[in-house]
Amino acid sequence: MEESFKKLLKEIGENPERKELQGTLGRIENYLKEFTKGYRMSLDGIVKGAVFEEKYRDMIIFKDIEFVSLCEHHLLPFFGKCSIGYIPEKKIIGLSKLPEIVEMYSRRLQLQERLTNQIAHTIEKALKPNGIGVVMEATHTCMLTKSFSRQSSNVKTSSMLGSFREKEKTRLEFLRLIE
Repeated sequence: MEESFKKLLKEIGENPERKELQGTLGRIENYLKEFTKGYRMSLDGIVKGAVFEEKYRDMIIFKDIEFVSLCEHHLLPFFGKCSIGYIPEKKIIGLSKLPEIVEMYSRRLQLQERLTNQIAHTIEKALKPNGIGVVMEATHTCMLTKSFSRQSSNVKTSSMLGSFREKEKTRLEFLRLIE
């Protein structure tokens, strides 16, 4: 990786041998490994027996899970909060596992729209709930650097499955509870 970074620095007009840059290449490599650790995570590794049979049939919401991801278009970070709600059919998941699922997908090269869907479909696969809703709100640093007028802009995405998609009352209850 170091040789690739040196080449990149040369291409942008920088001297990779400059004294002030010593250690930079190692930090960049560590940064990228941390930002992409989601490729080395798996649902089985996260869940590890944390799915439980339970007769609970009301909405469960985990609100404001903080995340950071790397935009695949610009290789710049985007960050924000994710809220997840689901109505169990027969299974619930240990609450700490929901942020881990968010991290597994956010720590990859991503698009916010895809990230939102991946989280919803993964939880659906693991639990087979009556319904699930995922809402993400993020600030994209690629937008921050393009224009001063866009600095306070956020992007919201949602994925609604099952009763959250089919029943307006359920969807509206979820959206009201996460606001």
